[in-house]
Amino acid sequence: MYDLLKGLRVVEGSAFVAGPTCGLYLAQLGAEVIRFDNIGGGPDFRRWPLTPGGDSLYWEGLNKGKKSIAIDLSRPEGRELAARLAAAPGEQGGVFVTNFPVEGFLSYEKLSALRPDLICARVMGWADGGPAVDYTVNSAVGVPLMNGFPGEPRPVNNVLPAWDLLTGAYAAFALVSALHARQRDGKGREIRIPLSDIAGSTMANLGYLAESLAGEDRPRMGNDLFGAFGRDFQLRGGQRIMLVAITPRQWKGLTEVLEITAEVAALEVELGVGFGADEGVRFDHRDRLFPIFESAFARKSLDELKPAFDREGVCWGPYQPMSAAAEDPRLVKGNPVFANIAQPSGRTYPVAGFAGTIPQELRQAPRPASRLGQHTDEVLSGMLGLSSGEIARLHDTGVVAGPEGR
Repeated sequence: MYDLLKGLRVVEGSAFVAGPTCGLYLAQLGAEVIRFDNIGGGPDFRRWPLTPGGDSLYWEGLNKGKKSIAIDLSRPEGRELAARLAAAPGEQGGVFVTNFPVEGFLSYEKLSALRPDLICARVMGWADGGPAVDYTVNSAVGVPLMNGFPGEPRPVNNVLPAWDLLTGAYAAFALVSALHARQRDGKGREIRIPLSDIAGSTMANLGYLAESLAGEDRPRMGNDLFGAFGRDFQLRGGQRIMLVAITPRQWKGLTEVLEITAEVAALEVELGVGFGADEGVRFDHRDRLFPIFESAFARKSLDELKPAFDREGVCWGPYQPMSAAAEDPRLVKGNPVFANIAQPSGRTYPVAGFAGTIPQELRQAPRPASRLGQHTDEVLSGMLGLSSGEIARLHDTGVVAGPEGR
């Protein structure tokens, strides 16, 4: 947690990954983020993974540090409240993150009628309004047909929802940019950010699109790193690591540590090439290089290699389960990004704060997620100026709810 966005108020009406990720990043930089959900929870409130008690670790993780208000969005009065929250007055307000449809009660047309300078980041599936999630967009851009090993009959999906995460980060960046523009010209803006456009643009930015149009789609190549030397290798004792040698220094250090400099030099003479300066040449001849490296790794243990790899700047990483990553001091345990805090589920575990580090600023501990509806009365009073009597009537009629439906 840092205070770079302290004073900024963001209202979030979203679910699943991309929209909540946007709100999470803004909250981790100090913004007050207020998320509204249906009473009883939205479509992601019980999403797996779950605790034995049925609480969603997924929901807790994506909603850390946010305030929560529960509204019956199926009723006209509840929808009106949500719109008023999104467009509530205040110089540092009028910022809304959502994945609700372009048309409807949270359309920009209707919200900007309440507040003309409203800034809205709207996460979408397809740009034409069609439904999509990370997995369906990923299949459409062809990534699952590049994953996996040659000869596999079925596409291989990603476990990581990359397009959701990129879209959430892009939305946060776009909102801050629109805020900067509003300070200059006073104008509100709606920024529509479809997963499909993020995925397509990323494929184009990385050269994948141009590559496919210039020849053929990229074939599957297992764990081989495209265009460079990299792959998984098994060590003595069965440990498997991922190894990448991109720079000349990495290549030189790797061959020296594995004691295969002479074998590699002999192959260079045979092929009439030099592997030291050109990563593409290493990729082109990987089928000849891999057996040399496989034999060398099979003779070495990780205990032997790790200090030498560290000394020579070799780029590698172990294959390990998430439970082992939790004990890895460079990833989680001992990492100042994480802090052990209690969450609403009753579990205490490492919770991530802002992933970047600002050496000139004091890092604050991450805040837990809220209970659903925990801040209903506070938000209605503070943002909309409702009296205690008005708030009590909303509770009595079931338009809003406090924590756990109360």
